[in-house]
Amino acid sequence: MEYQENIRLAIRGLIDHKFRSFLTMLGIIFGVASVITMLSIGEGAKRQAIAKYQDLGVNNIIVREKKLSDEELEEVRAKFSPGLSLLDASVIKEIVPGVIRTASQSEINSEAKYTDKSVKSTIIGITPDYAEMLNYKTAKGNFITDDHNKRALKVCVLGAGVANTLFRNEDPIGKMIKVEDQWLEVVGVLKSKTLFTETVGELAARDLNTDVYVPLATFLSRFSHENILTSQIQQITIQVESSNRLEEDSKLIDGILKRHHFNNEDYNIVVPYELLQQEEKERQIYNFLLGAIAAISLLVGGIGIMNIMLATVMERTREIGIRRAIGARKSDIMSQFVTEAVAISITGGIIGVILGVSLSLTVSLFTDITTYIQPYSIFIAFGFSVLVGISFGYLPAKNAANLKPIDSIRYE
Repeated sequence: MEYQENIRLAIRGLIDHKFRSFLTMLGIIFGVASVITMLSIGEGAKRQAIAKYQDLGVNNIIVREKKLSDEELEEVRAKFSPGLSLLDASVIKEIVPGVIRTASQSEINSEAKYTDKSVKSTIIGITPDYAEMLNYKTAKGNFITDDHNKRALKVCVLGAGVANTLFRNEDPIGKMIKVEDQWLEVVGVLKSKTLFTETVGELAARDLNTDVYVPLATFLSRFSHENILTSQIQQITIQVESSNRLEEDSKLIDGILKRHHFNNEDYNIVVPYELLQQEEKERQIYNFLLGAIAAISLLVGGIGIMNIMLATVMERTREIGIRRAIGARKSDIMSQFVTEAVAISITGGIIGVILGVSLSLTVSLFTDITTYIQPYSIFIAFGFSVLVGISFGYLPAKNAANLKPIDSIRYE
């Protein structure tokens, strides 16, 4: 009954002083909303980063041809470097322990055409392991197979964007598209892939949905690079058994390539897992700073609660004296005022949670920033608001409980 009475008095106090109570809550409201919004932005950025590196394969090592000027390219070829080649991929697979598979790729920029439609694309020659290693899934048809590659068949798999542009109201499977002077049969369409919005090491950002994939054997026999000094292939993706060996294996691969390329560094080695770990550490610091900044608002809100509660104690000194005179204990008075402070915090916390969730959804809806609301961020923010109410309501409650009944009754 005592707790019920305290809650009833707390609610009545909020209702009787609506505007003052709302102003007191503002610090808590904005503090809770800020914590939820900031943490949701941080979590969204983290998930984007993880998805990006998962597309590259967290157990993969990527060897990429370095972008060189014509003069630099002539210089490394004069020093007997053949550039990246299928021989490099073969030797890496034979020598490096723990390698599950390798996938080589070569690429050119061109146009894909169908009837009167055309779209600028990156034409990529790949081996069948490419799809599994880089998490590519088909929406229609099949991906490049071993048979396609062995027989150097003139087939292709379209990125989702290419398929949508060339075959908006048609089923592309079985249709023929033209790339340069070659006709290719469409055997599959990939599911939509996220655009790499930032460069990952030496992997250039591009829209993966505008790619057209052909068997590597077909590419090497029927398509040619504009510059005859360009490497045979532009990328080798190596998948290893365990991420624990990534650093060791990448050093071994570097040593092999240096010997094959006569110490010409015309390639780059990218380890997505290491980049992911580095970005994860940066995100943790980033999230901590965002949470700390938002928590300051809660502390400011707590100070506001303490100030208002101290003023409330002064206003209700006579009431406190009368309650003490008719038998209320110090603990009763203290419990009453702590309950009022907690009621303000809980109400402000609930409004803050609603505002924080709404802000997070709004940010994601109207900007390019991706947000993701984790349940723990709501519990942390709300729990902290209640803790603030108890902590900052304690001093005013203690002052109220220590008032002498006779002095309180006489207080004007």
